[in-house]
Amino acid sequence: MIRLIISRLGQGIITLFVLITLTFFLVRAMPGSPYVEEKAIPEHALKRMKEYTGLDQPVTVQYFRYLKNLIVYQDLGDLIKKDGVKVSEIIGESFPVSLGLGVMSIGIALIVGIPAGVIAAVRKNTVVDFSCLAAAMVGICLPSFVIGPLLAVTAGLGLQWLNVAGWSSPTDWILPAVTLGLINAAYLARLARGGMLDVLSQDYIRTARAKGAPPSRIVIRHALRGGLIPAVAFVGPAFAGMISGSFVIETIFQVPGMGQHFVNAATDREFFLIQGLVLFYGFLIVGANLLADLAQIALNPRLRR
Repeated sequence: MIRLIISRLGQGIITLFVLITLTFFLVRAMPGSPYVEEKAIPEHALKRMKEYTGLDQPVTVQYFRYLKNLIVYQDLGDLIKKDGVKVSEIIGESFPVSLGLGVMSIGIALIVGIPAGVIAAVRKNTVVDFSCLAAAMVGICLPSFVIGPLLAVTAGLGLQWLNVAGWSSPTDWILPAVTLGLINAAYLARLARGGMLDVLSQDYIRTARAKGAPPSRIVIRHALRGGLIPAVAFVGPAFAGMISGSFVIETIFQVPGMGQHFVNAATDREFFLIQGLVLFYGFLIVGANLLADLAQIALNPRLRR
């Protein structure tokens, strides 16, 4: 177990290093400049601003300077267009919102997707199975920018049950969380169904049936533990993606999460903010994958070898 954790951490560090390097050079290869404004900036003022942010140095010098600040001082840098505002402050303000939305969304996905997949597997080739598969396929095929507005128009504008946008009331999280949750529930349902069908065809399941074990006991005590392994592997990265924020969902429902900052940073050429958000997202992915691996080991002892 310890060896696996150390191995995964080593792989995660290498992944983050490659991610930082690629992001750094890609954002600087973007067309345009962070200093492009509607009003022309005097040449001497532009030179001073570049000197202050270090963007007047060669790209390689900027890269090693950024790595030094990141590793030694844990500094993600400052915003280019807002003097004195740090990237860490922006992430610290928006992360709790994205975390809350992600936890609510993954909860909805688990509550809807896992039971639907298990029931579909138990009722294979029946109306229940076909209905669950059809609903899951619809959820997979419909993108978030279709499901979100449909829920907003139906529950918000039509029935007037909930607010269409905002994050001021406790009920404001329902529409964005349900939108994200239903999309991931569709994937979880198909993964849970496939895993359960594979386990239910094993010899020890047939032996349990031959011994007269009740169907509910076979599913809960024998099949559920191994059948959910594919779904558990999906939950880790999916949860990290929900926490980091869905750009489309946050835009539709005006959620003040991390997604809006990523879009604005790309538009305004805020290099340090883009790098900080990508690094933070990569850190979440690595951590979520590690937790997913540990959960799979707990479900399947054979993986400990």
